[in-house]
Amino acid sequence: MPSIVIAQGGGPTAVINQTLCGAILAARKLDPTLRILGARHGVRGLSAGNVVDLTAIPEAELRRLGNTPSSALGSTRDKPDPKACAEILAALDRLDARAFVYIGGNDTAGTLDLLRQQSSGPCHFVHAPKTIDNDLMENDHVPGFISAAAFVANALVSVDLDFRAMTGIYVAIVMGRHAGFLTAAAAGWQRSPDDAPHLIYAPEKPFSVARFLDEVETVYARLGNCIVSMSEGVQDETGRPLAETLAGAAAERDAHGNLQLTSGDLGIEVQKALKARFPKARTRVDTLGYLPRGFIGVIDDTDRKEAFAAGAFAAQSAFTGSGSVVLHYDGERIEPRIVPLDRVAAKTRHMPDSFFAGSNAISEEGRAYFRRLLPERPDTFPPFV
Repeated sequence: MPSIVIAQGGGPTAVINQTLCGAILAARKLDPTLRILGARHGVRGLSAGNVVDLTAIPEAELRRLGNTPSSALGSTRDKPDPKACAEILAALDRLDARAFVYIGGNDTAGTLDLLRQQSSGPCHFVHAPKTIDNDLMENDHVPGFISAAAFVANALVSVDLDFRAMTGIYVAIVMGRHAGFLTAAAAGWQRSPDDAPHLIYAPEKPFSVARFLDEVETVYARLGNCIVSMSEGVQDETGRPLAETLAGAAAERDAHGNLQLTSGDLGIEVQKALKARFPKARTRVDTLGYLPRGFIGVIDDTDRKEAFAAGAFAAQSAFTGSGSVVLHYDGERIEPRIVPLDRVAAKTRHMPDSFFAGSNAISEEGRAYFRRLLPERPDTFPPFV
């Protein structure tokens, strides 16, 4: 019996299951005779035949699934070599798969493109976008980003109020390996230069610890507090990630060659540097880590709807050919489109230079972009201090 196979790759998000739900419901509507199969833990589970039948799940349960964060099918960061690709293609052939929809980021798109290149059968390969980093080429923004950005923006507004009441220096280490969209997102809620984050450090701009401390001192002297948003992927003047410099020979990488940034060493070293420079100040460095990417308390409704639409469009597109689904902005509305896989696969979209105002701040153009995506800022009373 012919089938469509769906899997999830890379880091989970708050709305990746909306994309899964959209794909299932669209495939069911387009061809009720198809089996709809989910591969557990991405291509690893697919090659092992570890699949779950999604065909007959009631729609009410699918909607419940869509509203649940994280990757319901499990995930993987495997990068298949030619032998593994052959095994995956053989598994798709055994399942009589007419299409393979893989939900994930640029590495996931890269895996699909490898499979497409090696395939000689009738199966179509469609990438559905997902990432909190917002770093997929061809996309205005990516499902998963808005919810994570809303978490970061809410967190920094809250910390700003805290540190106005009890002054000091605060640094949030935010996820973002090569692109600083998530780190910079809270700038969309700035109403004045005194609003946090006062300093923003993204991977796109070279980072110097000495310059960072000088810039913190300038803000601290002016305001009596300083709130910083810093990407975990900040790089030194040579382009080397600061986290890698700190880890040295102990640095670990995944199958795609990405540096593992989960140890928290960057935050520890930043905390040490701040305490040495400002021994009498209240200082705190928090590594937000995985919290923003799938936090059940902050799931944006626009993000939900766009993620569902991307999944539905991916399934619809899978009946006609291969490609990568992207969210296109025409100046008024967002709509999904399909582009060739190689325009997204294994590529990274960076924040444009026009989004920056120097090395530690966001321009009005950048703030306008984030304001367009973020929900409305909470209405807070201005403190007396």
